Amino acid sequence: MQQKDNSLHTRAVLILVVLSYAMIVLDISIVLTALPRLQADLGFSDAGLTWVSSIYTLFFGGFLLLGGKLGDLYGRRRIYMIGLGIFALASLAIGSAQSAGFIVAARAVQGMGAAILAPSTLSLLQVTFPAGEERNRAVAWYAAAAGVSASFGMVLGGVLADMISWRAGFFINLPISIGLLVVALRYVKETDRFAGKIDVLGALLSTIGLGALVFASVNAAEQGWGNWGSFGVLALGFVLLAAFLVHEAQVHEPLLPLRLLTHAERGGAYGARLLFLGANVSFYFFVAQYMQEVLGLSAAETGLAFFPATFVNFIAAMNVPKMMARFGRGSVLMVSYLTCGVGLAWLSLLGIDSNLWTEIMLPMVFVGFGQGAAMAPLTSSGIAGVETEDVGAASGTVNVAHQLGSSLGLALLVALAALTSTTGATRLAIAERTAHALQGGALFVLAALLVSWMFILRPASEKQ
Repeated sequence: MQQKDNSLHTRAVLILVVLSYAMIVLDISIVLTALPRLQADLGFSDAGLTWVSSIYTLFFGGFLLLGGKLGDLYGRRRIYMIGLGIFALASLAIGSAQSAGFIVAARAVQGMGAAILAPSTLSLLQVTFPAGEERNRAVAWYAAAAGVSASFGMVLGGVLADMISWRAGFFINLPISIGLLVVALRYVKETDRFAGKIDVLGALLSTIGLGALVFASVNAAEQGWGNWGSFGVLALGFVLLAAFLVHEAQVHEPLLPLRLLTHAERGGAYGARLLFLGANVSFYFFVAQYMQEVLGLSAAETGLAFFPATFVNFIAAMNVPKMMARFGRGSVLMVSYLTCGVGLAWLSLLGIDSNLWTEIMLPMVFVGFGQGAAMAPLTSSGIAGVETEDVGAASGTVNVAHQLGSSLGLALLVALAALTSTTGATRLAIAERTAHALQGGALFVLAALLVSWMFILRPASEKQ
């Protein structure tokens, strides 16, 4: 009987982890293909429309470290449910919005809910599944949720907006959230709580600092780096985060224990994740733009063109535990990087008349495999050897690396494409910017490979 209860508990946690994280990632991409309908309905300006996505990213990235720490102090199930509740209520508000200003404000609240929810899901995974094969399988599902949802969200957003309404993409979160709350109440046990208090100054420095980095990245992707809204805010963000690290080294109960960063494997995993995500978010951004603006595909057709890569991504993620057992984690990680890098370099050859099947979708399959096979080992390394009281902080740091990599990487590659390519909105200019950005993405993946080898794989081989 006890064994049956434990089995129900672990399966319930896995369902929560996968569906919750999928919903968070889905909500980032699902809105992209719905933006034209949303603009027509609520009268957004072009500049205002960008903030429907940007404000979510800003609050999500800014509150991640605080969200992770709350679970350590007050119980991961409780904080998970609070984050899920905020996310669900904000989704309801967005779907019911009648003005542009209201929807932007509700998206900010939704991003804050996601920042509480995301580290809580990974924390529950860590305390439920012991290190080893069982955790590797759970992490594989976690990684697959992120990869598949990013692509599927673009398809779902376009289909719902065309067939029903852009509001349906937000209302869909409600039944999912209610179901997850019921499962959490019935099957998930509360985790241990650790005595302590919130590092208020650290929370302010990290939240404003991370928010500044995300804001600068978003602004640079739209306006370029040649203004104080980009470069100045970026510099402010780095200064605040430097002050945060100095403060964390001195405070008795830090928001981010620096031992998480000084551990070679975890620190390397955070750095490699940042680089890898920068390359792969840019892949989605530029290739989707290329297929619509150069090849003339619709939003739904563009989303469907990503399906082969999404399918391979999922298959690779599900088989990572078997591949690591047979070939070793180092070999799997290296092959993942190489495969993804080759796919991005191949895509960087795109021109104005490239063939959709052989010159776009085929190399996208290589990228999909690399994404699916790399994310689980990177996630495992990011939480390797973490003490129980640091689980929330480690989960928050993994998500910070993920979010900052996505934002900063995209902004840097947008800037690279703009500086090295023809200006204008012609098909030739867009194709050229896509090619140059993907070349930069391939270099990011190469850098991630080098970081992983130096800080994850070489130390591991020296211990053997």
